[in-house]
Amino acid sequence: MTDFAPLDLVERFDHVAMAVWDVSAMLPLVEVLGGRFRNGGDVPAAGFKWVQFHLPEAGKLELLQPLDPEDTAHFLVRFLQTKGEGLHHLTFKVTDLATAVDEARRRGFDVVGVDTTGAWKEAFLHPVSTRGVLVQFAEWDESDPPEPRASLADIL
Repeated sequence: MTDFAPLDLVERFDHVAMAVWDVSAMLPLVEVLGGRFRNGGDVPAAGFKWVQFHLPEAGKLELLQPLDPEDTAHFLVRFLQTKGEGLHHLTFKVTDLATAVDEARRRGFDVVGVDTTGAWKEAFLHPVSTRGVLVQFAEWDESDPPEPRASLADIL
């Protein structure tokens, strides 16, 4: 048995993301879970729509929908075609993305999709190296949150 020593890289669990073909079709589940609309919108450059809901005492639920379901080259369409709708990734807010990436690599995880170009910085631990779950590390300044949309109807 090896010594177990948790690191102080993760500030908190932030959200679970689900890949779906249609965000609207998931609203009954969100209602049953007590979800309250938080934010979302289309990301044309990345080819997907995202919508987040606060869950009671449990962080957030994020729904990801491809903007063009016919685009078989898009990561989300490929995911939905091969795995179906469901869990896509878990997101953890980290205090320092570069340090988290270095530590993850040092411990043998395959780190992919590192993006440090904007206010939202992210990296992913490939599911092959995490026993099947895509893990997202993200760093952002919460003193400057994204501008919320007026309503869920604006996004749908």
